[in-house]
Amino acid sequence: MAENGKKLHIAVFPWLAFGHMIPYLELSKLIAQKGHIISFISTPRNIDRLPKLPPNLTPFFNFVKLPMPHVEKLPENAEATIDLPYEQVKYLKLAHDALQESMAKFLEDSDIDFILFDFASYWIPSIASKFNIPTGYFSIFIAAVLGFIGSEPGLNNDYQIRKTPEEYTVSPNWVPFETTVAFKLFEVSRIFEASMKGEEDNVSDIIRMYKGLRYSDFLLVRSCSEFEPEWLKVVGDIHRKPVFPVGQLPTTPYEDDSTKIDAWREIKLWLDKQEKGKVIYVAFGSEAKPSQNELTELSLGLELSGLPFFWVLRIKRGESDDELIQLPEGFEERTKGRGIVYTSWAPQLKILSHDSVGGFLTHSGWSSVVEAIQFEKSLVLLTFLADQGINARLLEEKKMAYSIPRNDQDGSFTRHSVAESLKLVLTKKEGFIYREKIKEMKNLFCDKERQNNYVENLLSFLQNYEKIKA
Repeated sequence: MAENGKKLHIAVFPWLAFGHMIPYLELSKLIAQKGHIISFISTPRNIDRLPKLPPNLTPFFNFVKLPMPHVEKLPENAEATIDLPYEQVKYLKLAHDALQESMAKFLEDSDIDFILFDFASYWIPSIASKFNIPTGYFSIFIAAVLGFIGSEPGLNNDYQIRKTPEEYTVSPNWVPFETTVAFKLFEVSRIFEASMKGEEDNVSDIIRMYKGLRYSDFLLVRSCSEFEPEWLKVVGDIHRKPVFPVGQLPTTPYEDDSTKIDAWREIKLWLDKQEKGKVIYVAFGSEAKPSQNELTELSLGLELSGLPFFWVLRIKRGESDDELIQLPEGFEERTKGRGIVYTSWAPQLKILSHDSVGGFLTHSGWSSVVEAIQFEKSLVLLTFLADQGINARLLEEKKMAYSIPRNDQDGSFTRHSVAESLKLVLTKKEGFIYREKIKEMKNLFCDKERQNNYVENLLSFLQNYEKIKA
């Protein structure tokens, strides 16, 4: 039974990307721990690839597999962004939008009290309203991202219409405080067509967000009020509806997979031989894939740094990715013993938890940031896509991370800037602040009591929702 009041049945529907599904699963686990029922909705291959649940939570979970619609040009078996190159993600969005009919059927046949949905599913509120189901837009993007994006312009409001990438490189006029939080030109240029303009018959990401924010009944943000209070206030002022920070949702693994345990055993043997706090862990999440030039400079920068490294490298995004990237000739031979390049699945949490790892070179995806803080590992940033630029600016502003210097126009960087950045953050006196700040943040990001209070606050709102609406 739920600890307080009514037992709820909550449906959750994340975007078809593991960087979205995992935070949705973490929040779902916290809600299920309170005795509420979760219907976790995705497509069959995605649900089959989710991390296993602890046995005590399985009775509270209903995994709903909506069949993946066929869409021309979408590769067979591609059900998540990890399965295909970036330029083919637009077909995944079209397939995702074709789930509306099966979603409506599920909601009609179920006793759902609320549905929490992601940025891509802007059509959820109109479907849910037919069955009188209130909706919550759950943003896995932090409040700074939502605040920077603002509200849909042109609705008798003062929100400017940004038509060029350059307009996304400055703080917008509705943010009432001084901040460096904005995209660099190269960051926004990479995502402008898909995310801001829209392409072919696809709805742009920003329009999806605007519609979801506008038509949902309440907002949930992966954040905490102590970390970015000013940005949470901006979000509340913009949208004039209840906004609930739900905490940072650190990953809580449950493992019973022997193949994964074997993989870790082999990695641990190597890490055990390294000096404490000197290894740089390199990983750019499930979606980012460096270009050939970026890969070359990264490799030679790691070599130049002289630091030991463990690099989880994605050289392919799905079976249909035919753009091959290769490490520089002789690189692995020259760094043998000092560095490992690992091209299959690696247990990130276990690697970050190891004493020999001192720093994390990451794309600045928020789940990776939270995991670094969980284990007090200094952050060096190299952004690629999506919200990563905004995340990076906020972390830089708070002196929690150091970004590899790059050309603002095209994003290029050199092997020397890679080597110098790594040495600065891991070993030099000037990098002391980055090493200390991460330790300071651990309590804020990973305190179980604080996380529990955020979930309790949300559930109290949901349990009393009818009274509030009335």
